[in-house]
Amino acid sequence: MPAPIRLYSGPLSMYGAKAQIAAAEKGLALDLVMVPFDMTRLYEPKHPDVLRINPKAQVPVLIHGDLEIFDSTQIFEYFEDLAPEPPLWPRTVTLRAKARQLEHRSDEIYFPQIIRLMGLQQTPEDSAAIAARQAAALFYDAMESQIAGQEYLAGAFGFADIAFFMAQLFGERMGAPLEARHVGLMAWRERMLGRPSVRQVATPMVAYLSGQGRKLPAFLHSLQPPPRAL
Repeated sequence: MPAPIRLYSGPLSMYGAKAQIAAAEKGLALDLVMVPFDMTRLYEPKHPDVLRINPKAQVPVLIHGDLEIFDSTQIFEYFEDLAPEPPLWPRTVTLRAKARQLEHRSDEIYFPQIIRLMGLQQTPEDSAAIAARQAAALFYDAMESQIAGQEYLAGAFGFADIAFFMAQLFGERMGAPLEARHVGLMAWRERMLGRPSVRQVATPMVAYLSGQGRKLPAFLHSLQPPPRAL
């Protein structure tokens, strides 16, 4: 019997969600472990397997047989080798390099601005918050140019789209929304929401936020369950 693929994630883990969507796209069954989390203590206490495997003590962490790895991009690369079809990187060398750069920019250039905003929710007019929103808007401008004339960021749907969609979801929540001029990105975001894999992963996240009384970006309202009849 094949070893299960166990993925440790969290209810509001942007990086864990990336790995979950990629697995769903590839038809990989996951033994999904949602580690303890609440809005006050966050991920404390840490899950012992996460502490043991990841020196950063962060999700996602993956165990598959004798393999134990961490980091959403490394986990994705493993999925790509484990289940090459459908590919989530372009097949040509140049396009694949460009897609990997897009994914990296989303994680390392864009998302740090959103992390900065997470700590400035009570002081949105602080100079650091203003600078972070401006940096996010400039990133959106670049991605708007990237998406021009095509449905997805790197041509065909792939991991670059998964990465930026999840990061931008958090950007929208933290006060760095797309603006009226980002019409291409808004259409792209709706295409992303139409994918079953994305809805499968984002819907529980929306339910968690709603259960905590947290405000949802308008573009996620379609994922909320209908109100119960009285």
